[in-house]
Amino acid sequence: MEQKISEIKNNVRGFISQNYLQTIKAGELNDSTPLISGGIIDSIATMKLVNWLEKNYNFEFAAHEVDRDNLDTIERIANFVVTKTSV
Repeated sequence: MEQKISEIKNNVRGFISQNYLQTIKAGELNDSTPLISGGIIDSIATMKLVNWLEKNYNFEFAAHEVDRDNLDTIERIANFVVTKTSV
């Protein structure tokens, strides 16, 4: 399980680094960096991230799941993906 979480974190970090890092450097992006509340990703970028997660991990978000609780940090994203894909 820990290996799966680590793999997801690395994949998400790579996606965010390639697409959204204008405000901080890639080396400054860690598992607890606030993405939404920190202004790294906006609402449009959040929807692109959601779309990418759904396609890459083969699950669908419910409307109420697209929020800071699940998407504000790489740690939260990885834990959420594991929860959604372990069912």
